[in-house]
Amino acid sequence: METNRQKKIGALLQNDLVSILQGEIRKNNINNLVISVSKVNVTTDLSIAKVHLSVFPTEKAGEILAAVKSNAPLIKHDLAQRVKNQLRKVPNLIFYIDDSLDYIEQIDKALTGEENPIENPDLLEKRKKS
Repeated sequence: METNRQKKIGALLQNDLVSILQGEIRKNNINNLVISVSKVNVTTDLSIAKVHLSVFPTEKAGEILAAVKSNAPLIKHDLAQRVKNQLRKVPNLIFYIDDSLDYIEQIDKALTGEENPIENPDLLEKRKKS
């Protein structure tokens, strides 16, 4: 269970990370790429922040995640400059790809009948014969 302090710090970090990442995209003239920070979870001791990124198009997600992870110290420095009046110490950032939108899309396809497991039982993992 997250405390109010964790939620507030997570929201603060989320807003600033969005502006940092989107600013880098604009500064480098990268077209056809959208990065958003869908969620930031901060540990109870406020030392680690798990940052969940949504990338569109999803084909570039792995490439973008690798680039963001390699630039994590620079991102943390930029973040520290922005939140220096609110936080004493900036948490270490761990980046993840948020694939919840893909999961929702799979569920939607199953419900609309495109990949209906009732009509085609081979779609279910348990039913596949090895």
